[in-house]
Amino acid sequence: MIKSLLKNGYLLVLMTALISGFSIFLNKFGVTMTNPYLFAGLKNVVVGVFLLGFILLYDKKVIVSLQKKQWLLLILIGLIGGAIPFLLFFKGLSITLAVKAGLLHKSIFILIAAFSYFFYRTRLPKIVIIGLLGLLAGNVIYLNVRAISFNWGDLLVLEAVIFWAIEIIFAKKLLIELPARVVAGGRMIFGSIFIWIFLLLTNQASLVLNMTLAQFSWVGITAVLLFGYVITFYSGLKYITAVEATSIVALGAPITGLLSLLWFGQAITFSSWLGLVLIGFSILLICSWDFKVIKKWILQQNK
Repeated sequence: MIKSLLKNGYLLVLMTALISGFSIFLNKFGVTMTNPYLFAGLKNVVVGVFLLGFILLYDKKVIVSLQKKQWLLLILIGLIGGAIPFLLFFKGLSITLAVKAGLLHKSIFILIAAFSYFFYRTRLPKIVIIGLLGLLAGNVIYLNVRAISFNWGDLLVLEAVIFWAIEIIFAKKLLIELPARVVAGGRMIFGSIFIWIFLLLTNQASLVLNMTLAQFSWVGITAVLLFGYVITFYSGLKYITAVEATSIVALGAPITGLLSLLWFGQAITFSSWLGLVLIGFSILLICSWDFKVIKKWILQQNK
């Protein structure tokens, strides 16, 4: 049972990585066509509505039995995971390159490892630390990152990643008690509410009236990808650790880079292949860690 759940967790997060790789590449086109804050707000509200439908259909009893503390955590996750970082990320993405944004976003596993120790005193074995460093190096080599100037857009993306890392730590704890759909729904539903409050307060909500069919089409396409990302990631995160999950999602950065290379008609170099091999090997090292804590609560849930 445990091995099956862990395997499903890995597969779900691997799907997240594939979705993420395409998503950041396509979001770059969508976000440059409209107001980035409005773009984030529209996408999130579409995903939030779909998740609300699933929750009302499958998890109504869970919602009724939620405790005050759980409601507060869901609202907090909505603020720090579904609102603030989306506003920061899409504003940053409208300024910087998709490849750079992808690398910064997929480096979240470093912050997750640090926050896991800070919040829960989780000590990582040496083999996992080596894997994390190898994963970061593999992404840098694959994407051929050199001494590139760090612009304002990169800083906004980095700030978003910090918020998402903190959110994942809280979400992981809440996933022990609640279904993945409910936690994901809390993130996107409350996040959408906060974003639209921001849009109303800054007089940007009315800009939706001036949007074209093409702009709405980009919102629709990227909203589908975001829905897939949220569902697969939270479902996988329920059964594997946050470090494992975010490390596997790091595979999305090479996918974004590959799409960028193909779009601009550039050849895939030897260093890119070398980086890809290093990424794969590093993820295997990270996932080889024996997570006793995870196994313990999985056993408890299946008694």
